[in-house]
Amino acid sequence: MILTDTQLQQFKEQGFLLLPGFANAALCDTIYDIAAAHLKHKVPPIETEFEYAGKSKEERECISDAHSETVEKRITVRRLRQVYHRDIVFKQWMENEAMRPVLQQVLGDTPALTIAHHNSIMTKMPQSSTATSWHQDFRYWNFEDDNLVSVWLALESENDKNGVLEFIPGSHKMSFTFSQFDEKEYFSQTNPENKKLISTKVSYDLKKGDVVLFHCKLLHRANKNSTDKAKISFVYTVKGAATKVVEGTRSSEYPEIVLESME
Repeated sequence: MILTDTQLQQFKEQGFLLLPGFANAALCDTIYDIAAAHLKHKVPPIETEFEYAGKSKEERECISDAHSETVEKRITVRRLRQVYHRDIVFKQWMENEAMRPVLQQVLGDTPALTIAHHNSIMTKMPQSSTATSWHQDFRYWNFEDDNLVSVWLALESENDKNGVLEFIPGSHKMSFTFSQFDEKEYFSQTNPENKKLISTKVSYDLKKGDVVLFHCKLLHRANKNSTDKAKISFVYTVKGAATKVVEGTRSSEYPEIVLESME
């Protein structure tokens, strides 16, 4: 697949792009079934809702997608970490050949997987999930520039009721002050400066196989799941090959995987 000039311009201006029906239903069903089995048995490494809600900024900076400490006896899984190494089907999706030219276009560089970040099956369990606050992923990562993009795959329908992604268009190009974020580095919803910007938020109901690309500095959030069925999604992040990781940080815990052109 190759993006049109209009699509590429939309990504550059808004910071995100919807690719309807990019993945076929059979692949989505296979990923979903494997993920559901890992979730049922709580196969580590995982992140729990307790960890997400209670984690400080400092703790977020120390924990990568490589490991997780569970402190709940009855845990609600928020995400499965390190999915690239969990199953060949997950690995193949993250190395998808049809996605490579798209990523090369939006990055303007050869894409490389950053498996220390995202590289996850994201979940919102029915009734027990929490909302995801407004944030920029890049604030928790350590790279010398911000040429990073996340790839979100909807494995089933996603909407306002079960926690679909919401974005603030163009926020990836904006500069913010420290005071606009709270102590956990979330974009404050009570800050007067922020309220007007938050009012511009957009979201799109997603269907099985839809993919959303979004920039690492784009402000985004999601509601909790208020339905009776788990919402399970797949997200991974790529960077431009020329984008250097800051050595000695959690972003450098795992080697990158370059996705060469298949031509």
